[in-house]
Amino acid sequence: MRPAALGLMLLAWSGFASARTPFEASCEAAARDAGATFSTRESGWRVDNTVSYRDLTRMKRPGVRNGYVLGLTRTESRVAIQVDGALLTSPDGAAECVMPRIAVTLYYQPIVVYVSREFEPDSCTYDEILAHEMRHLKSYLDYLPKVEERVRARLGGRFAGKPLYARAGESRTLLQREIDRNWMPYIKAEMGRVERLQATIDSPAEYARLSKVCQGEVQSLIGSTRRSRS
Repeated sequence: MRPAALGLMLLAWSGFASARTPFEASCEAAARDAGATFSTRESGWRVDNTVSYRDLTRMKRPGVRNGYVLGLTRTESRVAIQVDGALLTSPDGAAECVMPRIAVTLYYQPIVVYVSREFEPDSCTYDEILAHEMRHLKSYLDYLPKVEERVRARLGGRFAGKPLYARAGESRTLLQREIDRNWMPYIKAEMGRVERLQATIDSPAEYARLSKVCQGEVQSLIGSTRRSRS
């Protein structure tokens, strides 16, 4: 998704179409500190061994009856954007400019790494499942700085050192609208791309490998628990 800038804010107010006015010069001088800052935040992670493989399967694949999930790494991405900026009004009161100061924070909700309770910690299969889930965890953690870099290149260039002009009383509203309609969806879409990376970890070959590790321990345990419920 390519953010579309609002025309009213990209261009100087129509009253400035000829020579630069003192008001425009004041806006440009004040906008030297305008721009966006970016940060990522870690919310931590934990391992949970209390959930059965049946419940993990329902958590990952609602409504699917075939197959089973022995481990699961879950979180939700979050984007926080704070918008501020000093405001100048033209001498005639007809126009204004705002010097955007935008702070973007990218983070995940605390990450939970599940290993089904049917497997004893430190057992062969438990360690295999946990190692697989650690790949998911690492993928999440490694992805945040990459998103920050992409967003910084796009959004940072949009606002760095630039005053945004509008009719009197409209500049802050238009600035917030641009953030809400253009930049927030764009950043959320960039954050969501991590799920494609997660899907590559859960390849059919990897599932097949895990089903056969530790001398068939997975198949034996799943088979025994299914028989106990029949």
